[in-house]
Amino acid sequence: MSEETVPQQGGAGQPKGLLQQMEELMAALNADLSALDADLQAAGHAERHVVEEGPAG
Repeated sequence: MSEETVPQQGGAGQPKGLLQQMEELMAALNADLSALDADLQAAGHAERHVVEEGPAG
């Protein structure tokens, strides 16, 4: 019997369906990637500022 033929059960305490699990994982991944992108862009701006100003000394 394949998973496609098994009815999904809802309600409190019931296992989540595969689609719901995937949606939650994709949302978490998207949030992580957005945070990483922000960190990388901030680091790039800081590095560019140092290069434009020249080395201290």
